[in-house]
Order: sequence, then structure tokens, then C-alpha cells
Amino acid sequence: MEPVTPSLFEVAEGIRYRFFTRRNGVSEGEFASLNCSVKVGDDPAKVRENMRRVASNLGCTVEKIFVLHQTHSASVVSVTSKEPFEKTPFADALVTNCPNVYLGIKTADCAPVLFADVENRIIGAAHAGWRGAVGGVLENTLTVMEETGASRGNILAMIGPCIAPQSYEVGQDMYDEFLKADVKAALFFTPADAGKYRFDLPGYIMARLERAGIGAAEWVGADTYLSEKDYFSFRRSSQKGERCGRQLSVIGLLDESLF
Repeated sequence: MEPVTPSLFEVAEGIRYRFFTRRNGVSEGEFASLNCSVKVGDDPAKVRENMRRVASNLGCTVEKIFVLHQTHSASVVSVTSKEPFEKTPFADALVTNCPNVYLGIKTADCAPVLFADVENRIIGAAHAGWRGAVGGVLENTLTVMEETGASRGNILAMIGPCIAPQSYEVGQDMYDEFLKADVKAALFFTPADAGKYRFDLPGYIMARLERAGIGAAEWVGADTYLSEKDYFSFRRSSQKGERCGRQLSVIGLLDESLF
């Protein structure tokens, strides 16, 4: 599977986490090979096998991996049962204190953000593109974690592979819209060509997490756009006129008897 293993969580006992790459799946062509989304047009049977491989790597069954219909919103869902969703919710973040449950986020340039309060055994996972980040999905996730029993100062956050500033050129319209919502975001835009800017998505997410007062945050440093062998990138695929798969990022609580 060759998942990324971030350093911040290395000493975090009782959780299991992965930032999966696009490698070692069964999907073909533009979806090669560990595509974890049916919605993009891939063969559902191949996606099921990919998810089975993900689950095997995690040491669980596919039914224990909870995912969402992601819509670039700031909505958060609490997972209060180990039973699969009867109907997949439309939201962009998940929180739970249930052991043997895995929270999954699908991305292809947007940032997956995994959260853990190890002491209080509360975890979260958020899908943070620029719209979700400026809309408050990170802060909303932290609030739901606190409501579940977490202490904000104990929460660690790991920002997974996403599009990096050198690859993320945007227009004046996005710049203007962004600053209307958050004037402090100007610090994360660098002028590029005429009427263009480069936006630092992981830096912006890091700043919002630090402003929110969590214990620590880190970015894994992987650029989805530049690393074609390792990651799906919606921007890269769109420029080629291709469809784009999705990689999966996952975090789960282990049963206390296992550590």
C-alpha cells in the first residue's frame, strides 16, 4: 500500500492512521490504481476490491470504514455506532470516540486532515479544500470533538497530501472571494502571472489550526499535483482532459486491549 506515515502521530498510542497513495490497487487507466471512489466513473467492482485492500491494510473490514458524500461544506457528522451508515451523509468531516471504527476522507488535491486527542480517545477527519477551510470545517470538527469529550489543547492534527503552493495557481476571482470571507488569508497568496496568484492551502490550514488553539499540527509535505505516480490530482487530470480518482486518508481508534 505504501501509505505515508506522518511523524506527529508516531508516539500516539491507541490510534491507527494511513494517508494512502494511489499505488497497489486494481483500477486501470486514468483511475490506476488504488482509486477509492465510485462516483468518479470507475468500475464499482474494482473500487470494492481497492477498499477491501485498504481495509486489509488497516486490519478491519470495509464496513468499519466510514466515509461521506463530500460537498466542500463545513458540516460535521458524529459517528456514535459501529454499525455502517444506513444512508451515507452529505458532510465533510467525521468525529468519533468509538473503538474499531475508521473515519475516511477522499481527496485529489484538497487536504485530508486527521485529528486525535489520544488522552481522551477522540478522533476526527476532515476534507479541507479552500471552500471548506474558509467556511470553518476545521473549527467545526474541533468543536464536535470537544462536545464528544476532547480537550482542544490535547488535539494533534496531521494535514495529508494535497496540492502545494507551487502548483496551485488561482485567479483574481478566487482571491477576491477568499478575502471577503477571511481577510487574514492574504498572507497565503503570492502574486504570480498577471491577475494570478499562488495559494498556500496547507499553510492556510496550519494557520487556522494554530489560531484555533490545538496542541500541534503538521503537514506531511507531499504535493499531489507534482507526484503523479503517487497521488491523484484533480487539477492535473483536468488539464489533461481526464477523469480523476480519489485517494483515501483514514484514522481509527484501536480497542484498548490491543495496546
